[in-house]
Amino acid sequence: MNGNLSTEAALARLLDYLRPLGSVAVGFSGGVDSTVVVAASVRALGAGSVLAVTADSETLPAAELEAARKLAAVLGAPHAVIRTHELECRDFAANAPDRCYHCKAELWGRVGRLAADRGIRHVADGVNADDLDDFRPGIRASDEAGVVHPLAAISASKQQVRQLAVALGLTNWDKPAQACLSSRFPYGSTITAEGLKRVEAAEEFLKGLGMSQQLRVRSHGDIARIEVPDDAIASVSAGRAGIVKAFRRLGFAYVTLDLEGFRSGSMNETLAPGDPGKKQKRW
Repeated sequence: MNGNLSTEAALARLLDYLRPLGSVAVGFSGGVDSTVVVAASVRALGAGSVLAVTADSETLPAAELEAARKLAAVLGAPHAVIRTHELECRDFAANAPDRCYHCKAELWGRVGRLAADRGIRHVADGVNADDLDDFRPGIRASDEAGVVHPLAAISASKQQVRQLAVALGLTNWDKPAQACLSSRFPYGSTITAEGLKRVEAAEEFLKGLGMSQQLRVRSHGDIARIEVPDDAIASVSAGRAGIVKAFRRLGFAYVTLDLEGFRSGSMNETLAPGDPGKKQKRW
């Protein structure tokens, strides 16, 4: 999307892209990107031609699933929740840098079959133009499954997607970006159900203290590495005694605060120059 294009013109372009699809099943996480695609699809095609599909698994925080249910109801889109089983895939649980490919391969296969059963012509996701420049192995799986990317198709950046969300009257236009819980583990360390539950509980504890929703608890074995925005670092430090006590109850032996602060995809910083993610971001 041209940076000089008005939000109104961008929304018109998005609706023009969606109308010829006829009907669409949208992978719906409840984040800003997928919410914009669902809302715009309802406007372009009518609610009866749209299905929002949320994948429920151990990698999705329970709070995010509940938020997606409520949001789908507000949008007026039919909502389907499917159960996925990433941990049963050894390639996913092994947590190599292409972990997300194996997750999305299962997801889009399931969504595609559901769409076909319901006579829905296309499957769409919330990938935006900025995602194409990041390390996103899951996009390869979506492309292989024939998933369309409406936001990327109109070259909408993350910032522009938020502007579209405001134009569509969406209440979550400023929701911080979320990532599945498996992103909390260093590449090469096995992902387990117990580990996922532990980081989810640790993050919910911090949020219960009033911390920003934009935080991560990275799990390095028995070490917890807390990432929060720069302006929240002092608050974490001030409350460290209670945080350490709570995290040790969860099974962490050591609790650390990352002085670089929150940054999305920090585990990708360990990828060597020869890794696929350094060579070709999209894959």
